Amino acid sequence: MQYNQEHITNQPSLEMTDAMLADMVLAGDGRAFEVMVHRYNTPLFNFIYHFLGDYDQACDILQQVFVRFYTSLPRLGTSEPFKPWLFQVARNCCIDELRRRRRYAIQFSQLETTGDNGESESLLLSEIPDTNPLPEEEMERLDMQDMLQEAIQSLPPKFRSVVLLRYISQLSFSEIGQSLSMPEATAKTYFHRAKNLLRKVLAPRLQATYVS
Repeated sequence: MQYNQEHITNQPSLEMTDAMLADMVLAGDGRAFEVMVHRYNTPLFNFIYHFLGDYDQACDILQQVFVRFYTSLPRLGTSEPFKPWLFQVARNCCIDELRRRRRYAIQFSQLETTGDNGESESLLLSEIPDTNPLPEEEMERLDMQDMLQEAIQSLPPKFRSVVLLRYISQLSFSEIGQSLSMPEATAKTYFHRAKNLLRKVLAPRLQATYVS
């Protein structure tokens, strides 16, 4: 049985470069775009989720990024890697979402409900019974993750972007610079400043945790 060698080599695969896959997409091969989505789906989602701290919004933003990628591909060309561009778009979408949150933020008083006695009462997380208690070690691990996530969320957006692109997305400083449209040296400076800020935020919390 003979195989069509041209057909075999034209099958999109994860081993192909972005440029090769992009050429196939521009030639009308939708499977090639699916391969690129598969290639960048997880690192992009992790970056977006840790930037915003919201799973559903991260899913929405991720879809926006890929839609913009598909519609922009004809003018992007294939001479440069797409990874920095994708993370730049993801970061910009996250910043837009943060601005939207500030514009439409709901005051805490609006989240209060009125009880049967007519008094205002709030639904507190602590009032919800925990039916699945976790081992103490697991609780400590989750507490540490929560503390780190909160500390990262407290960073200014420009520092937060660099930290997440470095730690979560594993980008080089050169790629971070391309993603954020800044020199590589500036990306390194932001990263070290962000680490110092994180230490200042986390130090008293960790001390209080171990003391208690």
